[in-house]
This record gives sequence, C-alpha cells and structure tokens, in this order.
Amino acid sequence: MIDIPVPIVLASSSPTRRELLAGLVAQFEVVGPAIDEGALRADEPRSLVLKLAQAKARQVARARPDALVIAADTLVACQGEVIGKPADHDDAVRILKMLTRSVHRVLTALFVVAPDGRERSACVESEVRMRKMSRPQIEQYLACADALERAGAYALQPDDPNVEHLEGSLTAVMGLPLEELERLLHALYPGCGSGR
Repeated sequence: MIDIPVPIVLASSSPTRRELLAGLVAQFEVVGPAIDEGALRADEPRSLVLKLAQAKARQVARARPDALVIAADTLVACQGEVIGKPADHDDAVRILKMLTRSVHRVLTALFVVAPDGRERSACVESEVRMRKMSRPQIEQYLACADALERAGAYALQPDDPNVEHLEGSLTAVMGLPLEELERLLHALYPGCGSGR
C-alpha cells in the first residue's frame, strides 16, 4: 500500500475505480463529480479524455482543498468514432456490434491534484480485440452488465471471456491504470511507500 500524508479523495462514482484504488491506498473518500461531459470538446480522443479527467479533478479539488484528488476518465476509439457511455440500450447494442468486429483503443486519463496545487496527469492507451458476438449474445451480455454506465458499453473483467486479446494495461481498460497512478503518486510524494 502507498501511504500518502494527506487525505485522498477519488473523484468518481464508479464502483470499479473504487475497488481498484482500494488495492493501492488504504483509506480514501469518494466524491462523485458533477460535470457536463458533453460540453467538453477536443480534436482527438487523447486530448478529450485528459480534459474530462482534469475537469473532474479540479471540480472536486475546489470543494476539498485539503485533499489529494484523483480523477480518471475512459473513452473508446473505434473506426474513427470516439465512444463514451451509450445513450440508451439501442446505442449500447450498436456500439458492441462495432467493437466486436474491430480492434479498438481504450484510452484512460488520470488527473491528480495535490493540496498544494501541484497537478499531474497521464493517459494510458490500450488495444482490445473482443470475440465476435451475435445479436442474441450481445443482448445476453447487456442483460448481465452495467453497460449504460461504461465507456464502450462494456466492463472488462479479469480473464474476461469476451476479450480475445489485450495489449496494454488491464487496470486502465477497467478504468483506473494503477501502475501509472502509482508512478504519479511517487512523483508527488517521493518515499510514500512501495505500492501493492
């Protein structure tokens, strides 16, 4: 575990991010940011996902200036489309049809704000190839998954049977790249512990 000498706040309402962060730091609070993600624009996915993570972190940091605030955001890029959370069930079906037929990129950005105002950011890009799924298989998957709350309409699990190949960071595709977060925390607080 990493020991940070200030309170830690995770700026996310994602249960998966909460579970992942619990493997890296012993204690933290959770504050869900309230930003209009649709209002942010950028020319390419990497810039957009960093802007989203930055907006979340800075908003929560204004409310909690005493804390180290950690925010993340994930987007999927496939066939020239930047994909966030699906609008509805039909959109989730459309997205999964596309993703199960093409290799796609998953970009997860981190943005960290320290109480003294220092900021650090990173973006981790991974490549995913899913197994091809028929419409009934997609419907079955959506019945079991919290797809409407996930970028790309899917939630990667360790040893996920729907994923044929993953190049990059498993935890980044899940929503919080722990290796990169650990590096950022050590940059802000040298000697803060050895991690997991």
